[in-house]
Amino acid sequence: MVSVPSPTHGTDSVTAVEQPPLPVKLVIAGGFGVGKTTAVGSISEIRPLTTEAAITEVAAGVDDLTHTPGKTTTTVAMDFGCITIDPTLKLYLFGTPGQDRFGFMWDDVVEGALGGLVIVDTRRLDDCYAAVDYFEHKGIPFAVAVNAFDGEVHHQLDEVRWALDVSDHVPLVVFDARNTGSVRDALLVVLEVALSRAEGGAKDGAGGGAAG
Repeated sequence: MVSVPSPTHGTDSVTAVEQPPLPVKLVIAGGFGVGKTTAVGSISEIRPLTTEAAITEVAAGVDDLTHTPGKTTTTVAMDFGCITIDPTLKLYLFGTPGQDRFGFMWDDVVEGALGGLVIVDTRRLDDCYAAVDYFEHKGIPFAVAVNAFDGEVHHQLDEVRWALDVSDHVPLVVFDARNTGSVRDALLVVLEVALSRAEGGAKDGAGGGAAG
Protein backbone atom coordinates (compact mmCIF):
# COMPACT_ATOMS: atom_id res chain seq x y z
CA MET A 1 0.00 0.00 0.00
CA VAL A 2 1.23 3.42 -0.87
CA SER A 3 1.05 5.78 2.05
CA VAL A 4 -0.31 9.29 1.31
CA PRO A 5 1.46 12.04 3.24
CA SER A 6 -0.79 14.06 5.49
CA PRO A 7 -1.30 17.70 4.54
CA THR A 8 0.97 20.20 6.21
CA HIS A 9 -0.06 23.46 7.78
CA GLY A 10 -0.67 26.24 5.26
CA THR A 11 -1.57 24.06 2.29
CA ASP A 12 -5.10 25.44 2.35
CA SER A 13 -3.84 28.97 1.70
CA VAL A 14 -3.63 30.07 -1.92
CA THR A 15 -0.48 31.86 -2.99
CA ALA A 16 -1.38 35.02 -4.90
CA VAL A 17 -0.02 35.19 -8.41
CA GLU A 18 2.00 38.34 -8.82
CA GLN A 19 0.66 40.33 -11.74
CA PRO A 20 2.90 42.48 -13.94
CA PRO A 21 2.27 46.24 -13.78
CA LEU A 22 -0.31 47.69 -16.14
CA PRO A 23 1.44 49.25 -19.17
CA VAL A 24 0.33 52.81 -20.00
CA LYS A 25 1.59 54.83 -22.95
CA LEU A 26 2.07 58.58 -22.53
CA VAL A 27 3.41 61.05 -25.07
CA ILE A 28 5.70 63.98 -24.33
CA ALA A 29 5.34 66.70 -26.95
CA GLY A 30 6.22 70.33 -27.57
CA GLY A 31 8.29 72.61 -29.73
CA PHE A 32 11.95 72.45 -30.65
CA GLY A 33 14.32 72.50 -27.70
CA VAL A 34 11.71 72.76 -24.94
CA GLY A 35 13.08 69.81 -22.92
CA LYS A 36 11.32 66.69 -24.18
CA THR A 37 14.45 64.56 -24.48
CA THR A 38 15.72 65.88 -21.16
CA ALA A 39 12.45 64.98 -19.42
CA VAL A 40 12.46 61.41 -20.75
CA GLY A 41 16.11 60.97 -19.81
CA SER A 42 15.57 62.39 -16.33
CA ILE A 43 12.95 59.87 -15.30
CA SER A 44 13.49 56.74 -17.38
CA GLU A 45 14.52 53.69 -15.38
CA ILE A 46 16.21 52.29 -18.47
CA ARG A 47 18.74 53.95 -20.68
CA PRO A 48 16.46 56.04 -22.91
CA LEU A 49 16.30 55.41 -26.61
CA THR A 50 16.88 58.63 -28.50
CA THR A 51 17.02 59.46 -32.19
CA GLU A 52 19.18 62.55 -31.97
CA ALA A 53 20.90 63.94 -35.05
CA ALA A 54 23.40 66.75 -35.30
CA ILE A 55 21.99 70.15 -36.18
CA THR A 56 23.43 71.02 -39.56
CA GLU A 57 24.05 74.50 -40.89
CA VAL A 58 20.92 74.16 -43.00
CA ALA A 59 18.79 73.13 -40.00
CA ALA A 60 20.29 75.90 -37.90
CA GLY A 61 18.94 78.33 -40.47
CA VAL A 62 15.45 76.89 -40.01
CA ASP A 63 15.30 76.15 -36.28
CA ASP A 64 15.44 79.07 -33.88
CA LEU A 65 18.49 78.56 -31.64
CA THR A 66 18.27 81.99 -30.01
CA HIS A 67 17.28 80.63 -26.61
CA THR A 68 19.13 77.32 -26.96
CA PRO A 69 22.59 78.35 -28.21
CA GLY A 70 24.26 75.25 -26.74
CA LYS A 71 21.91 72.80 -28.47
CA THR A 72 23.83 70.76 -31.05
CA THR A 73 21.41 67.88 -31.69
CA THR A 74 17.70 67.46 -32.34
CA THR A 75 15.20 64.59 -32.18
CA VAL A 76 14.32 63.39 -35.67
CA ALA A 77 12.02 60.45 -34.84
CA MET A 78 11.22 59.93 -31.16
CA ASP A 79 12.54 59.44 -27.65
CA PHE A 80 11.58 56.42 -25.58
CA GLY A 81 11.86 55.57 -21.90
CA CYS A 82 9.83 53.95 -19.14
CA ILE A 83 9.23 54.29 -15.44
CA THR A 84 7.48 51.99 -12.97
CA ILE A 85 5.25 54.20 -10.83
CA ASP A 86 4.28 51.40 -8.44
CA PRO A 87 3.88 47.60 -8.60
CA THR A 88 0.61 48.04 -10.50
CA LEU A 89 1.53 50.70 -13.06
CA LYS A 90 4.32 51.25 -15.59
CA LEU A 91 4.50 54.26 -17.88
CA TYR A 92 5.99 54.00 -21.35
CA LEU A 93 7.09 57.43 -22.52
CA PHE A 94 7.32 58.49 -26.14
CA GLY A 95 8.77 61.88 -27.00
CA THR A 96 7.81 63.44 -30.33
CA PRO A 97 10.08 65.47 -32.59
CA GLY A 98 9.48 69.19 -32.15
CA GLN A 99 9.85 70.60 -35.63
CA ASP A 100 6.85 70.95 -37.93
CA ARG A 101 8.73 69.21 -40.74
CA PHE A 102 8.68 65.98 -38.71
CA GLY A 103 4.95 66.29 -37.98
CA PHE A 104 4.09 63.44 -40.34
CA MET A 105 5.49 61.04 -37.71
CA TRP A 106 3.18 62.18 -34.92
CA ASP A 107 0.27 59.87 -35.72
CA ASP A 108 2.51 56.81 -35.43
CA VAL A 109 4.14 58.00 -32.19
CA VAL A 110 0.86 58.97 -30.54
CA GLU A 111 -1.16 55.88 -31.54
CA GLY A 112 -2.45 54.07 -28.46
CA ALA A 113 -1.46 56.81 -26.02
CA LEU A 114 -3.64 57.37 -22.96
CA GLY A 115 -2.59 61.01 -22.67
CA GLY A 116 0.04 63.60 -23.43
CA LEU A 117 2.27 66.16 -21.74
CA VAL A 118 2.89 69.32 -23.78
CA ILE A 119 6.09 71.01 -22.63
CA VAL A 120 6.26 74.77 -23.01
CA ASP A 121 9.11 77.26 -23.00
CA THR A 122 7.49 80.57 -22.06
CA ARG A 123 10.14 82.42 -24.06
CA ARG A 124 8.82 80.70 -27.21
CA LEU A 125 5.12 80.03 -26.74
CA ASP A 126 4.53 80.00 -30.50
CA ASP A 127 6.52 76.78 -30.78
CA CYS A 128 3.99 74.73 -28.81
CA TYR A 129 0.77 75.78 -30.57
CA ALA A 130 1.03 72.84 -32.97
CA ALA A 131 1.23 70.30 -30.13
CA VAL A 132 -1.73 71.82 -28.27
CA ASP A 133 -3.81 71.89 -31.45
CA TYR A 134 -2.88 68.30 -32.25
CA PHE A 135 -4.05 66.88 -28.91
CA GLU A 136 -7.22 68.98 -28.96
CA HIS A 137 -8.03 67.86 -32.50
CA LYS A 138 -7.40 64.20 -31.67
CA GLY A 139 -9.38 64.41 -28.44
CA ILE A 140 -6.46 63.05 -26.40
CA PRO A 141 -6.33 64.17 -22.74
CA PHE A 142 -3.27 66.31 -22.04
CA ALA A 143 -1.66 68.69 -19.60
CA VAL A 144 0.65 71.63 -20.23
CA ALA A 145 3.95 71.75 -18.35
CA VAL A 146 5.91 75.00 -18.31
CA ASN A 147 9.61 74.16 -18.18
CA ALA A 148 11.38 76.44 -15.73
CA PHE A 149 14.61 77.05 -17.64
CA ASP A 150 17.27 78.26 -15.18
CA GLY A 151 14.56 78.28 -12.53
CA GLU A 152 12.65 81.07 -14.26
CA VAL A 153 9.19 81.28 -15.79
CA HIS A 154 8.66 84.40 -17.87
CA HIS A 155 4.85 84.45 -17.72
CA GLN A 156 2.22 83.62 -15.11
CA LEU A 157 0.22 80.45 -15.68
CA ASP A 158 -3.02 82.33 -16.31
CA GLU A 159 -1.21 84.33 -18.99
CA VAL A 160 0.09 81.11 -20.55
CA ARG A 161 -3.42 79.62 -20.53
CA TRP A 162 -4.78 82.73 -22.24
CA ALA A 163 -1.98 82.78 -24.82
CA LEU A 164 -2.44 79.09 -25.67
CA ASP A 165 -6.23 79.39 -25.56
CA VAL A 166 -6.56 76.09 -23.70
CA SER A 167 -9.70 75.15 -21.79
CA ASP A 168 -9.93 75.46 -18.03
CA HIS A 169 -10.09 71.66 -17.69
CA VAL A 170 -6.55 71.35 -19.13
CA PRO A 171 -4.09 71.41 -16.20
CA LEU A 172 -1.12 73.79 -16.33
CA VAL A 173 1.88 73.09 -14.12
CA VAL A 174 5.42 74.38 -13.72
CA PHE A 175 8.15 71.75 -13.69
CA ASP A 176 11.87 71.22 -14.22
CA ALA A 177 12.65 68.75 -17.02
CA ARG A 178 16.00 67.97 -15.37
CA ASN A 179 14.47 66.86 -12.07
CA THR A 180 13.16 63.30 -11.73
CA GLY A 181 10.56 64.10 -9.09
CA SER A 182 9.31 67.13 -10.98
CA VAL A 183 8.88 65.14 -14.20
CA ARG A 184 7.11 62.36 -12.30
CA ASP A 185 4.65 64.81 -10.76
CA ALA A 186 3.85 66.30 -14.18
CA LEU A 187 3.25 62.84 -15.64
CA LEU A 188 0.96 61.93 -12.76
CA VAL A 189 -1.13 65.00 -13.58
CA VAL A 190 -1.51 63.69 -17.14
CA LEU A 191 -2.41 60.25 -15.82
CA GLU A 192 -5.04 61.72 -13.50
CA VAL A 193 -6.63 63.71 -16.33
CA ALA A 194 -6.63 60.69 -18.65
CA LEU A 195 -8.17 58.38 -16.05
CA SER A 196 -10.77 60.99 -15.17
CA ARG A 197 -11.70 61.28 -18.85
CA ALA A 198 -11.91 57.49 -19.17
CA GLU A 199 -14.09 57.16 -16.07
CA GLY A 200 -16.34 59.96 -17.30
CA GLY A 201 -16.76 58.24 -20.64
CA ALA A 202 -17.59 54.96 -18.94
CA LYS A 203 -20.25 56.62 -16.79
CA ASP A 204 -21.76 58.38 -19.81
CA GLY A 205 -21.87 55.08 -21.67
CA ALA A 206 -23.48 53.33 -18.73
CA GLY A 207 -26.04 56.10 -18.38
CA GLY A 208 -26.85 56.02 -22.06
CA GLY A 209 -27.34 52.27 -21.95
CA ALA A 210 -29.69 52.50 -18.99
CA ALA A 211 -31.72 55.22 -20.65
CA GLY A 212 -32.07 53.16 -23.80
